[in-house]
Amino acid sequence: MSWIILIIAGLLEVVGVNGIQRYIKGEKVSGILFVVFGFAISLTLLAIAMEQIPLGVAYAVWTGMGTVGSAVIGMIFYNDSKDVKRIVCLAVIVVASLVCVWYLINYAPHGD
Repeated sequence: MSWIILIIAGLLEVVGVNGIQRYIKGEKVSGILFVVFGFAISLTLLAIAMEQIPLGVAYAVWTGMGTVGSAVIGMIFYNDSKDVKRIVCLAVIVVASLVCVWYLINYAPHGD
């Protein structure tokens, strides 16, 4: 369940970052609402997920989702660069996050 909570937290981080962009583009009210609610709920869910997932892994996955998700939103909705180098870098972030999760599941010691 903590992984589902962490994934929702990562998605809401993207909502918060999108709110910043909306605010910059002149959508002041919706932008502020996206920022406040997106980040507040995201950070709360991150804290809940960290009760079961170690800090380093939870934070790496959360920030990775935020980074990649925000970049994809930027490419789709805000005409951000779709350069191949940028996409490769985003893929590296995804792979690194997955390796953290894989390591935790397969090799990290579990407290008794």
